[in-house]
Amino acid sequence: MSGLRFPDGFVWGAATASYQIEGSTEQDGRGPSIWDTFSAVPDAVTDGHTGEVACEHYLRYADDVALMSSLGLDAYRFSIAWPRIQPSGSGPVNSRGLDFYDRLIDELCAAGISPMATLYHWDLPQALQNRGGWAARETAERFAEYAAVVAAKFGDRVRSWFTINEPWCAAFLGYASGDHAPGITAPAQAFAAVHHLLLGHGLAAQAIRAAGAGEVSIALNCTSVRPATDNDEDLAAVEQIDGLSNRIFLEPLLRGEYPDDMLTLAERFTPLWYVKSGDGAIIKQPLDVLGINYYTPTWVRARRNAPGSPAHPGSEGMDFTAPNGPVTEMGWRVDPTGLTDLLLRLHKDYEGLPVMITENGAAYADSAVVDGQVQDVDRIAYLDGHLRAAHAAISAGADLRGYLAWSLMDNFEWAFGYTRRFGIVHVDYATQRRTPKASADWYRKVISQNGLA
Repeated sequence: MSGLRFPDGFVWGAATASYQIEGSTEQDGRGPSIWDTFSAVPDAVTDGHTGEVACEHYLRYADDVALMSSLGLDAYRFSIAWPRIQPSGSGPVNSRGLDFYDRLIDELCAAGISPMATLYHWDLPQALQNRGGWAARETAERFAEYAAVVAAKFGDRVRSWFTINEPWCAAFLGYASGDHAPGITAPAQAFAAVHHLLLGHGLAAQAIRAAGAGEVSIALNCTSVRPATDNDEDLAAVEQIDGLSNRIFLEPLLRGEYPDDMLTLAERFTPLWYVKSGDGAIIKQPLDVLGINYYTPTWVRARRNAPGSPAHPGSEGMDFTAPNGPVTEMGWRVDPTGLTDLLLRLHKDYEGLPVMITENGAAYADSAVVDGQVQDVDRIAYLDGHLRAAHAAISAGADLRGYLAWSLMDNFEWAFGYTRRFGIVHVDYATQRRTPKASADWYRKVISQNGLA
């Protein structure tokens, strides 16, 4: 068969997150999360949207699994809502919350779809935020307790576990820029949150393995950071932003230590009171695979008096401007070569590291269903280009194990509410009707061929 073929056993799937799709935020004993609180703040989310209803996946999960099966998915990565399991973030377990995921996992297994569970995709119980959230060490400790409960319950059927999704977003968008819940703008708290998210990962990984569960991973939103020019000032800017975007997570996870330049940067904002002796060994748990969520490169250049990015503390004097070219509706530059570069960089810097693309996709303005169809040709082009980029990295030696499209269906896109659509399945939010887009049919063919024509 001609075309590009992926290795035998390559995993094809799709991903979602609990707050973005489940709805039923007050049903069956679920407690409030930071995103329930944040969404209620005026102007925090576009048009005042919330996840209260979302895609009603809590009620429609069986139909959604049938839809996944029709696409031929090997795997489905979903997240478990901590507030459903422990409404106050600690203490008594809510059996009705466990029951929902029991039903979902059984449905997936019956359909021959491997369940991949993410323990934390940003919906922290509000009770823990009231005690400091991820800026407090206690949250990491409570996270390990929650992980132990969930792994003991589902470890017999869930082989692949992801502890934290995108700690960069949770820390820097949540505590530095304030664009995400809990909406705090305090870089000192952001750096503490980075550490406690990583510590929580390590403690949770230990708990998962102690419960006898299978593969342990974490999903990072790494990026290829590129200079506007090759002058020394731009290259220095790239080094700092690469540190804040990538190395501040990769180095402690894979080598047990923070990069020196990131410790120096953090100390500009806060003493390192939160880093305790022995933490590095806890964070550096063996990873069976590293999850990578990739969307676009980051371009940076030095420019005197530039305000920098609030999500990148210490970036004053830097511009974040992508070159001209096609962009998604998020305004993100489409450049698949960044994915090849990133995968090969990880292969080179962390030899022998298995990787899985746990998110990749694009938002486009495809809200209209015409004659029962959604012709999202731009999304197909985006996905095709990135799969070709992934294949190029495999051909050059990268150990890439699978690809999970983001997202299975249109959903609540965080601070953008329902105004951005990433799904390969269209959701009519008024009726909750699901309509597979042209990209879903295209993806079904990719999966069936294990490759691209």
